[in-house]
Amino acid sequence: MGRLYLSPPDMSGSERERLLQAFDSNWITTMGAAVDGFEADVVAFTGAEAAVALASGTAALHLALVVAGVRSGDEVWVSTLTFAAPANAVVYTGASLRFIDSDRTTWNMDPELLAAALAEAAAADRLPAAVIVVDIYGQCAELDRIGELCDQYGVAVVEDAAEALGATWQGRSAGTWGRLGAFSFNGNKIITTGGGGMLVGDAELVDRARYLSQQARQPVLHYEHVDVGYNYRLSNLLAAVGSGQLAELPGKIERRHAINRAYRAGLADVDGVDFMPWDDRGSPNGWLTLITLDPSTGLTPHELCAALESQDIEARPAWKPMHLQPVFADVPTVGGEVAAELFDRGVCLPSGSAMTDDDVDRVVEAVTGALTNG
Repeated sequence: MGRLYLSPPDMSGSERERLLQAFDSNWITTMGAAVDGFEADVVAFTGAEAAVALASGTAALHLALVVAGVRSGDEVWVSTLTFAAPANAVVYTGASLRFIDSDRTTWNMDPELLAAALAEAAAADRLPAAVIVVDIYGQCAELDRIGELCDQYGVAVVEDAAEALGATWQGRSAGTWGRLGAFSFNGNKIITTGGGGMLVGDAELVDRARYLSQQARQPVLHYEHVDVGYNYRLSNLLAAVGSGQLAELPGKIERRHAINRAYRAGLADVDGVDFMPWDDRGSPNGWLTLITLDPSTGLTPHELCAALESQDIEARPAWKPMHLQPVFADVPTVGGEVAAELFDRGVCLPSGSAMTDDDVDRVVEAVTGALTNG
C-alpha cells in the first residue's frame, strides 16, 4: 500500500495540455494569454468583480491590505484559528495585530465577539483599519453578519478564502463578501497551480494591486517608478495549469463531500469522535475532513497522528491558533479559548479528491484501531 497524503494535487490530464500550449507560445513569464484566461475563469466562477493572478495567497493578502490603505501604525484584526499567512501579511505592512476567537458553529471568527470588540474600539476611537476574516478548512465564516458589523463602523473587510474556493455562504461565493478576497493555489489546496494565488474584488483596488504586483512600473518605454512595487505576479505556465484545475473543481468538491460522508459513516459508532460541523447556511468545499477527539478517548491529536503515520497515513492536528504561536505571544486576543480547544482536540484526515473508497476505509480502520488500542 502506498502512502496516503493529506491533500495531494489531483490532476486530470487537461492541465498538462494547457501547460504545453502555454510553453509552446513562448510566453513563459508573468504575462500571457493563460494568465488573462485564468483571471477571467476565476471571475466567471466566483462572480467577483475583478481578479489578478499572483505568486501566492500570501501575496494576495499583503496586496489586499496595501491597496485597502493599511499602513504602519494601524491595527488589523484577524481570525486566530488559521494558518500564519494572514497574520504575516499584516506584519509586512507595519500594522499591529489583534486576534479574534472562533465560534463553535463554523470554527471561524465569532461575530458576537467581533461586535463587542468593535463597539469597545469605537468608544475609544481606536477602530481597526481592516478585519481579515478567514474561511478555514473550506467552510465560510458568518460573512453576512461580519460584513454588516464592519460596514457599521466603516472598517474594511478582507476575506481570506485561501482554503475555500468553491465554497458558498448563503449562495454567494467565498472570497466575494469583503471588498477584497484572497485565494491560494498551493500544492495542498483543492485546486493547485503548484504555487500561486488570486486577489479578487473591487475592480479599482484590484487594478491598483495589479500595478503594484508588477514592480509598480509606469506605462512608459523606459523603467519609471513613482511607487514601491512587488514582484508578485503568477507565471503564464502556472496560470495554464490553474485554468485546467478550475474546470474540474465541481467534481473535486463532489468527491471531497463524498469522502466526508464516508468518514462520518465509518466512524459513527466510535466513542469520543466527532466532526467539524458544517453550517447549513453555507456549502463548504470539503477541502479537509476534521474530527475532534474527546478526552475520554485517551489520545491526543499528536498521538493519533503518530499512530496513523506508523501506517503511512498523513494526518495533522488542527491549526494551532495564532495567539498561541511564540512569534505572536504579545498580540492581544479577544477570547481564544474556543480556538485553543479545537487545536487540543482536532485532527485533519486525508481528504484528497483522488482518494478511492478503499483509501477511505483504510483510514477509518486505522483511526478505529488507534482509538480502540490506544
